[in-house]
This record gives sequence, structure tokens and C-alpha cells, in this order.
Amino acid sequence: MAAAAAAAAALSPFLYLDPNQRQHFHIHLNPTNTPPFLSSRNPLLSLQRLHQCNCRCSFPSSSPNSVTPSQYYSFLDDPFRGSRFLSNEELEKLKALESFVYLQELESGSLWVRVMRNEEMDLTAGLLAESFAESMLMPLGYGALLRFLVKQYLIERRAVMPHAVTLVGFYRDKGGEKGNELAGTVEVCFDKRGANASPPTPIPPKNSPYICNMTVTKQLRRRGIGWHLLKASEELLSQMASTKEVYLHCRMIDEAPFNMYIKAGYNVVQTDSVLILLTLQRRKHLMCKKLPVYNSLYESDMSESGVELLS
Repeated sequence: MAAAAAAAAALSPFLYLDPNQRQHFHIHLNPTNTPPFLSSRNPLLSLQRLHQCNCRCSFPSSSPNSVTPSQYYSFLDDPFRGSRFLSNEELEKLKALESFVYLQELESGSLWVRVMRNEEMDLTAGLLAESFAESMLMPLGYGALLRFLVKQYLIERRAVMPHAVTLVGFYRDKGGEKGNELAGTVEVCFDKRGANASPPTPIPPKNSPYICNMTVTKQLRRRGIGWHLLKASEELLSQMASTKEVYLHCRMIDEAPFNMYIKAGYNVVQTDSVLILLTLQRRKHLMCKKLPVYNSLYESDMSESGVELLS
């Protein structure tokens, strides 16, 4: 236990991944009955932090993969939520997150995103730990410890819902031979109460939305999932965050994700000093984008080119 504690202390709260491992998702919000679309006090952030991306959201109701009454999941019953009293506003947000599902057709298959459930925590922790170890070139022997630390982090973050949320994406190929497999994950913080106690530098404003800890399953990379995760997160934030300036970090060495963020409308607002190298961390950009303000869920949907709402 002493060795594990020492390792945990050495690791810092935000997982920082090589963004080249991410891909693209698509989401869409709408608690009403609409047909499906075709279309961290982090225990591990000192060695590096898992890079992040984003998403876009939706609430269909009558597809095999959408939320139906028999599939409904209540986060109020989640054993990791804790006993904290929730205000009426928080209860409404929690209900919205329970219904959140986004479906997207890709060239090679179908993708959908929703909030991570309790029984998916180990699977998500494994994906994050594997990506973190790969980006840091860590020995395979650290895998079990990393999974343990990441799971503890996910449990901590679970307790602050609905102020922050972990989204998971599932993929099914067109043949359906492999069934539904975990395609990626991303964390979205909505406000100050959902902010991490020890964010990476440059430190973003605590009351502003923040996207982090995004990764895509290795064998499903290069399919556009990272881009759609980014768009999905943005869409969810547009509907649930009071402040519309969203922040994220990008390591200076990660040229491909940096170009993706620039293309998505993010601008660099601050960059780590060279002195950060003395702490054995990579220099990072803090990037920001002002999200559009929508008066309705449908307005946000229709603003996206190539997305059609059916009623």
C-alpha cells in the first residue's frame, strides 16, 4: 500500500493523452420523443494529463440503441453519487443527463454517446489508463496501478454530477459482428462546482465550462470520432452551462489535435512557461471558444450542417 500511495502522490490529477489517439463523435439533445438520427482532483496528473476533446448531444427515444423505458437509468440510485442534497435545478439537470443520447452514422458503422453508467466505470477506467500509459511510454507493469488510480478519479468525479459528467461512446460496425464496443470517452465540466481541485496549467477560469480527458479506443482511431466528441461536448455545454466560453488544454507537441481545435474555432489564450519543463511536464496551450447561445434545443440542432431533426 505504501508503494501505491507513493505512486498516487507522484501522479497528478488530470490524465493527459496524445490527442492523435482520439476521434470523432456526434450527439444531439432532445428529451422529447424524436426519431433517431441517421446521421479531476485527479489522482493521476503529475506525470502528464490525459488530453481532451469534445462532443455534441441529443435525446432520441425510439431506436434500438436509444433510451427506452426499459433501458432507463436513474443516476439518483447510483451508489457513487453520494448522499449530497440536490436542489430542484440540479435534479432537472440530472434528469436531462439521464436522457442524454446521441446517435451518429459513420462510414463504417454507428456511434452513440451517453453519460457513463456505474457498471461501465471499470471499462472506462481501463481505456483511460491504457491511453495514458501509451502516451507516457510507461511500462506495462503500471497498468493495474493506473487503472486503480483512474477509477478512484472517476468515482470522485461521479459525486459532483450534474456539475460535471463523463460521457462514453459506443460503436457498432455495419455488419454488427462485434456488437457494441466502447469507442471513447470525454469529461465535461459545466461550472465551478464541477471544476477539478487541481487543474493543469495554464489554469482555466474555475467558473467556465471545461473539456478534458478524452480518448478513443486504439483500434477505432482515424474514423472522425474525436471531432464528433468535441462537437458533442460543445452541444451539451450549450444547453447546460450558464457560461458559454469553454476551455480545454492542448500540448504544444500535439500538432494534429491543435489544428483540429483551431479548425473548430478555438484560440490560444495562454501558454505554459518553459519553466514547466522543470516539473517534467509538457508545455500546454490553454484554448478557448465562445459557444453560440440557443433559445431552444431544436435551434442548436438545426445550426449544425448535415444534421436533420425529424418530428
